[in-house]
Amino acid sequence: MTESPPISTGAAPLDDTSPPPPKAPLSAWTWREIAYLLSNFPLDVVAFVVLLVWLTLGIGLSVTVVGLPLLATGLVACRRYGKLERARARALLGVEVEEPSPLRAREKGFFPWLWACLKDPVAWRHALFAFIRLPWAVLTFSVTLVSLFVAWPALPWLARWLSNVDRAMVRGLLSPSDELERRIAELEADRMAVSDTAAADLRRIERDLHDGAQARLVALAMGLGLAKEKLLEGRADEGVAAMVDEAHGEVKLALQELRDLARGIHPAILTDRGLGPALASLAGRCTVPVATSVDLAERPAPAIEGIVYFTVSELLQNISKHSAARKASVEVWRVEDRLLIQVADDGRGGARLDGGSGMAGLAERLGSVDGLFVLDSPVGGPTRVTAELPWRARGETSRTGKR
Repeated sequence: MTESPPISTGAAPLDDTSPPPPKAPLSAWTWREIAYLLSNFPLDVVAFVVLLVWLTLGIGLSVTVVGLPLLATGLVACRRYGKLERARARALLGVEVEEPSPLRAREKGFFPWLWACLKDPVAWRHALFAFIRLPWAVLTFSVTLVSLFVAWPALPWLARWLSNVDRAMVRGLLSPSDELERRIAELEADRMAVSDTAAADLRRIERDLHDGAQARLVALAMGLGLAKEKLLEGRADEGVAAMVDEAHGEVKLALQELRDLARGIHPAILTDRGLGPALASLAGRCTVPVATSVDLAERPAPAIEGIVYFTVSELLQNISKHSAARKASVEVWRVEDRLLIQVADDGRGGARLDGGSGMAGLAERLGSVDGLFVLDSPVGGPTRVTAELPWRARGETSRTGKR
């Protein structure tokens, strides 16, 4: 384990760079605002004209086969225009606006894409931005240009007031529509992480079956085949008995490997008896003495139980391999609709999410179910990992039962 301060996987919102208060003479901030206000006019004229022509042709030809595709293509262009305006506001006004979630059709094909484009709220908001900006651009261009030559002492305050209106428009019309849209983007990323984890697990299972139990069963079949031939030929001797004895040993090893593999997929003790006994079993296999405490009046959803089990399992493996600890502890409890886990040890500390100990994978797995993963591991120890999960996975119900 290597050093790191407390780390949380909870996503932090983007911070806007707030400009300092305006003052005379003209500051660098004011010149950027002036550049933004003066460049609005030519860009907004072009955007307005293109928008007007596109809407006129698209709506007018909507009764033909080219009208709706033309509208859809224009809406895709509106998304590109919004991206350009966000970049310009970021560079000249210091406004940090999150990118909206990408356009996605429910199915592949032209018509699903067409329908997704036509009902895309992001693109329509960008079109509205281009439509209402032209009158404002004419006003701000005129006021800024006149103030540069006539009222320049008041220009810093005028530029700030005018650009603040632009900031509000950018945030209101070019940002993601609401929390739901931002959540969609997060869930898309989480889905990819879960898919990668599932693919890695399937590859591990296939490798374990191929190199372990399958190889032993093949050897067993060959050994039993040779013993059978000798028996049929009437050449039974001590060698046949040894071959049968060896085959019996191979059967036991193969069965043990299959049990270990099944336990790695989903342990029977977790299904049958719940988190308390399952975590106690994990603690018993750790090379460091582990005290466990599971304070739950009922069982959470099966998916959440599985994530808790494998999270604790990997953390205890890290303690066994890297911590040089003398003791460790595992605590699980519930606070309202959240399930909390804390795994601590008195080892050397210095663990990091990017230290190659699997911490980053655990953080991704918890994030995929709207969980939180916090690592506190200063050099010299102690190390404390706190994880938080929803009590129930979406679409699942809890199972009653005492620990």
